[in-house]
Amino acid sequence: MVMPVMTKLYNITKNPLYLEKLHEYLEYADSIMYDDEAGLYYRDGKYVYPKHKSANGKKDFWARGDGWVLAGLAKVLKDLPKEDKYRQHYIERFRRLAESVAACQQPEGYWTRSMLDPTHAPGPETSGTAFFTYGLQWGINNGFLDSKRYQPVVEKAWKYLSKVALQPDGKVGYVQPIGEKAIPGQVVDANSTSNFGVGAFLLAACERVRYLNN
Repeated sequence: MVMPVMTKLYNITKNPLYLEKLHEYLEYADSIMYDDEAGLYYRDGKYVYPKHKSANGKKDFWARGDGWVLAGLAKVLKDLPKEDKYRQHYIERFRRLAESVAACQQPEGYWTRSMLDPTHAPGPETSGTAFFTYGLQWGINNGFLDSKRYQPVVEKAWKYLSKVALQPDGKVGYVQPIGEKAIPGQVVDANSTSNFGVGAFLLAACERVRYLNN
């Protein structure tokens, strides 16, 4: 979540130390939380497989956590100088993460809380889904992701967000409460809402408008 702050501080101060620290921090996080085989991030060091497993013995990647990363990389690439020496690394990581995210979307358009084990905590989750929708649509809108491949993923996700998550009274539902993992048995339904879920929804909606305008 801190990644976009570093690029914004660089753009305010022009101090290159912010960009160096951005890369240093990401490399450190990668050494602990990034699973190269899955192309996804564990929420933190407590959830790394095989020390931690989902209810069905699988790798447990939390949707909102990976949503933070995809959205964070999009915001970094938006603000990062084109001549930055680490830029290509961020682009490659963004694309790899997008590929992994798209692969585990559910047929109904949403992502489950445990991304690779839908039965661990079944049903839709809006905040992770909205962050993924934002990141993927931003990548398409800005030429980082192939539209033919990823726009169908976004269309299904937006259908879920606009037709299921968004309630008739304007509430954005199916948002997992504050937490750090997918919790079996936790109720997440149409009445489950939170400001960070609404914010993620609005990020996705803004990119949707930009896509339609183009």
